[in-house]
Amino acid sequence: MPSFRSRSLSSSTGVRANASMWVLQGLLAAVFLWSGIPKLLGDDATTATFEELGAGQWLRYVIGTAEIAGAIGLLIPFFAGLAALGLMGVMVGATLSEAIVLEAGDPVTPAILLALAAIVAWYRRDTLLPVLQGLDIRTAHNGPSRQ
Repeated sequence: MPSFRSRSLSSSTGVRANASMWVLQGLLAAVFLWSGIPKLLGDDATTATFEELGAGQWLRYVIGTAEIAGAIGLLIPFFAGLAALGLMGVMVGATLSEAIVLEAGDPVTPAILLALAAIVAWYRRDTLLPVLQGLDIRTAHNGPSRQ
């Protein structure tokens, strides 16, 4: 069945969507670098936040490292989808911590970042397929496969 869209229109739309996604990925990378670096440097505000969480300062280092690694991954085409997926996990934890644990928490910002990372993960899902196809679920759950 013929398509009503011309090839040039869908092609230019795809190019614009891809460019928009790279802009979003660049902005998210900047936000996560801006957020992750103070965690690793021991900024007083982040140290106090993690003290209030009660999980220990080790978590601050783990989260800061994950944010910086995710930011870098967002800028590498092969890792963009996986990085966005990982940052989604970090933002789920941040949203829940802000909403439930922290006394003066504000879950809106991490929830927005979660949604934006989800958009990137969905748009870049083609980069996730090689990673997911490389996993052999049978081997992970039942030991080595016997042939």
